[in-house]
Amino acid sequence: MENTTALMAPPAPGIGHFIAQSDAVGHTLLVLLVGMSIASWAIIVAKGVAQALRARRSRAFLDQFWNASTLDEVRAELQTHGARDPFSHLSAHALHAQAHHARHGAAKLAEAGSASEFVTRTIKKVLDEETTRLEAGLTTLATVGATAPFVGLFGTVWGVYHALLAIGSGGAGSLDQVAGPVGEALIMTGIGLAVAIPAVVAYNAFTRGNRVLTGRLDAFAFELHSFLTMGEALGADTQTPARQTQPALRPVAAGHMA
Repeated sequence: MENTTALMAPPAPGIGHFIAQSDAVGHTLLVLLVGMSIASWAIIVAKGVAQALRARRSRAFLDQFWNASTLDEVRAELQTHGARDPFSHLSAHALHAQAHHARHGAAKLAEAGSASEFVTRTIKKVLDEETTRLEAGLTTLATVGATAPFVGLFGTVWGVYHALLAIGSGGAGSLDQVAGPVGEALIMTGIGLAVAIPAVVAYNAFTRGNRVLTGRLDAFAFELHSFLTMGEALGADTQTPARQTQPALRPVAAGHMA
């Protein structure tokens, strides 16, 4: 008799039972939340690894740049190892723009103006490219963080609605018979929060990191432009102690830029 009663007992409430009892709408919402979670974690891992590599490569390039004696050394370093971070990318394009304008002048409309103006336009273009690259994927994280809780809440409301309909049609309304289905439906809200919280935290962390990097990149662009156009790095007397001990870059002879 006890075994028969155990076999006839309703299944224990849980996420498995909730999924089994859900309709197409509930399944669709759950798949959507799982897809959001996979997409957000893929972006988090990819951008986290990229940010760590970018920081390490940027430090290495800046050390080489500020310890170089001339721009020829910087150019040789870029030709040997390539541009693998925002600072080297900016330097490579600025150096190429200066050399190109010195060699060919304003042969095209895109090259119109003085060498300083041409270098300035090149630097602004590279800064825009780097900003766009840094912001890739952040829209997805923001969207997941903003919508996942509401998707989960909608799943909970939908589940509670159908659970109450089933209980009402069965003519039973005791607390133990209501608590199980309603508690199962609340799982969707929990899943929505579990999807949204990592996305929001990662979005804030990446946004702050990008803001710090773009600020440093703007400062470096100003110094690079001032050196390329005037042959000296402005603000050299206000650098940090580590930078004060490094030799200042010397202007490159005109023959080298030809």
